[in-house]
Amino acid sequence: MSFRNELHKALRELFNLFPPNTEDVLVIGCSTSEILGHKIGSSSNLEVAEEIFEAFWEAAEQERLQLAFQCCEHLNRAIVVDEKLYKSQGLKKVSVIPSLSAGGALATFAYRNIPNPHVVEAIQGDFGIDIGNALIGMHLKHVAVPVRVEQKKVGSASVVIARTRPPLIGGERASYPQDPGKL
Repeated sequence: MSFRNELHKALRELFNLFPPNTEDVLVIGCSTSEILGHKIGSSSNLEVAEEIFEAFWEAAEQERLQLAFQCCEHLNRAIVVDEKLYKSQGLKKVSVIPSLSAGGALATFAYRNIPNPHVVEAIQGDFGIDIGNALIGMHLKHVAVPVRVEQKKVGSASVVIARTRPPLIGGERASYPQDPGKL
């Protein structure tokens, strides 16, 4: 099975359980090194990044959601987004161009292939997918909820998926919708 097929399977599971809205943002953290079975940050690979990027791009077009690609820790986990997302959310831009040695392969590929890319300091996404323990939690809305899917790996990298929901307030006397994520 190709990396693309493994990723498509995980995303299909996620979106079958929790269909996104057109304004939803999917935050993506990915270590191509981990996908290839190496230590994170040690073997960045643009060919793998291309395959992963294309899978996400196809899913975004099909599901009509927006993508945010997280850079590595050397760029303080900055985010690569397109101009529409940058403008619609009023995000804070930073001055950097991701590279293999500072940003990671997927963020570098995204920056080179997204029309009018912007690198921003932070974002608050509605969904997140972390491939290879890239630590995306800082870029998800409060409250993040893990989503269990059968596809637990892309290549050799572990996959962790999350969705977000509004905080439940009021304690035991309060009433909540059956699915708090639909508020």
